[in-house]
Amino acid sequence: MPIDSQTAVVRRFNRSYTQRIGALEDSFLGMGAPLGTMRLLFEIGSHAGTVAELRARTGLDSGYVSRQLKRLTDDGLVSLTADPADRRRRLVELTPLGTARWNELESRSAERARRLLEPLTERQRDRLARALAEADLLVRSAAVVFETVDPLSSGARAAVERYTAELATFFPFDPGEPSDDDAARFRPPSGRFVLAVDDGAPVACGGLRDLGDGVAEIKRMWVHPGWRGAGLASRLLRHLEKTASDTGHTTVRLDTNENLTAAIAMYGRAGYDRIDRYNDNPDATHFFEKHLT
Repeated sequence: MPIDSQTAVVRRFNRSYTQRIGALEDSFLGMGAPLGTMRLLFEIGSHAGTVAELRARTGLDSGYVSRQLKRLTDDGLVSLTADPADRRRRLVELTPLGTARWNELESRSAERARRLLEPLTERQRDRLARALAEADLLVRSAAVVFETVDPLSSGARAAVERYTAELATFFPFDPGEPSDDDAARFRPPSGRFVLAVDDGAPVACGGLRDLGDGVAEIKRMWVHPGWRGAGLASRLLRHLEKTASDTGHTTVRLDTNENLTAAIAMYGRAGYDRIDRYNDNPDATHFFEKHLT
């Protein structure tokens, strides 16, 4: 099968980078264990929590995580204990020996990175740092997965809190006390709430609720500021449109405020038409509609 030039570049970078950072070595950075084991040690040291949270954050198979945790516990680097809040869950954290190994891993990783940068000029280092930061954002944005969740789940609540707090920085906005009844409108069969999570934290969200007559309304659409510029908002919008179509809707509507100029421009690029006011939202100044094919 022929490979296009963009795919070839990504593949070449993957091969080159994994070799140069030591990912192919049986003993990653001379730590006595492969990259996979050391990566879990790093994650545990960076984000102590439950085993379930560790699996969700890394996206690794539960069987693989269990095997690696057994190795780490047998080596005396991590401990597993029952969660006092829910004894069905297990807490995983570093032991004192594990903490020492984590610090050593951090030191060796930083030294490997410094050696990669050393032959370059300061201008080249800055150029590489900017390029890698953009590449990291684009790759993570492309890999993020949208999932339909309960709008009253902890992740959904956290995302909506970020959404409402950010709106208040653009214009006087008071959402009032959150209402479970209002959130329930984003539950099936009439509604949906979509969430994207990276490293255990919400990075984007959006809801759909039924307005009747085949019309769905898009609400609470938010993307983390650090993820903007990588097309995640446009992906989220398309995902919400597809979800609306899949649930039998033929039209989507949304409203926004005149101060949200980037959002207004995105809706225009996505084929939304300005329409008259269709609701009584006091904070909305612009109203849009799009017919789904």
